[in-house]
Amino acid sequence: MQLRADQLDTHLKGTLAPLYVLHGDEPLLVIEAADAIRAAARARGFSEREVLVVTQYFKWSALAEAAGNMSLFGGDKLIDLRIPTGKPGREGSDALARYAANPPAGTITLVTLPLMDWKAKKSSWFAALIESGIELELNAPGLARLPAWLAGRLARQQQSATPEALEFMAGHVEGNLLAANQEVMKLALLHPPGELSLEQVRNAVMDVARYDVDDLRQALLAGDAARASRLLDGLRAEGVAAPLVLWIIVAELRVLATARAEMDAGRSADDALAAARIFGARQSPYKRALQRLSSAATRTALMQAARLDRMIKGVARGDVWDEFLQIALRLCAR
Repeated sequence: MQLRADQLDTHLKGTLAPLYVLHGDEPLLVIEAADAIRAAARARGFSEREVLVVTQYFKWSALAEAAGNMSLFGGDKLIDLRIPTGKPGREGSDALARYAANPPAGTITLVTLPLMDWKAKKSSWFAALIESGIELELNAPGLARLPAWLAGRLARQQQSATPEALEFMAGHVEGNLLAANQEVMKLALLHPPGELSLEQVRNAVMDVARYDVDDLRQALLAGDAARASRLLDGLRAEGVAAPLVLWIIVAELRVLATARAEMDAGRSADDALAAARIFGARQSPYKRALQRLSSAATRTALMQAARLDRMIKGVARGDVWDEFLQIALRLCAR
């Protein structure tokens, strides 16, 4: 059975499952879910906890031994199994499948994993675990959902914020949920319960975003000039190599230029993007970008990128990051 993160509190008020599987890309959410499960188990009399961390030299017999050992304090037991790599190996896969098929009585098992890709999710051991217990996939909310997530966190401490304040905060903590939570907690220390203004949030929130070149690609395709500008500033501040940023931009430019030329020749957007080797659901952001970009715009941007490449190599003069901004603004123009 799969639960969403916001369903966990309600679930934990009822009967606890013998097995929980936590995985995802956001450490804060995984930590909080694990803490909530452990607290609920303690409240139900699971007074002993044994932590097993799977490393290179881990012996899988330890899992069966932990399940078979009676609690020293006479209560039930929680086994906290952590697999940091998400790859238990052949022996571990077999051990986990056997364990999931017959969970030990008087025991709750909490299995913590990293983000699992589609291939790992189809493995027999993972399928056996989630068939026997509760699965929670705990990923960070995207930028569009982040204001609502922040609003929920503020509500826990009897605070709220204007939509403008939430948008501002989301933009400054994007990609760093641990820091986002710290900023929310800081607002509780600085201000009493009630609604927070944009000015109050702006004065309190630090710029703690973690920037990623893939976020820049998404902003360019979406035509979000403000976000693209902010991402470029962040990438520059974090010391991301200019050639990597250029590679991402040029890769998208070539796709857009190819597809735009095909569309100008009379082909549909689907066929044009297929010619540029963009298929299925991946086509959606490109279609939106192609609605606002002309062949002239993509050609000019490619020429700018060629000049930027010479600047990075020291052949041409100019401010590399200012040139990045000029290309971004051209691609985001509506």
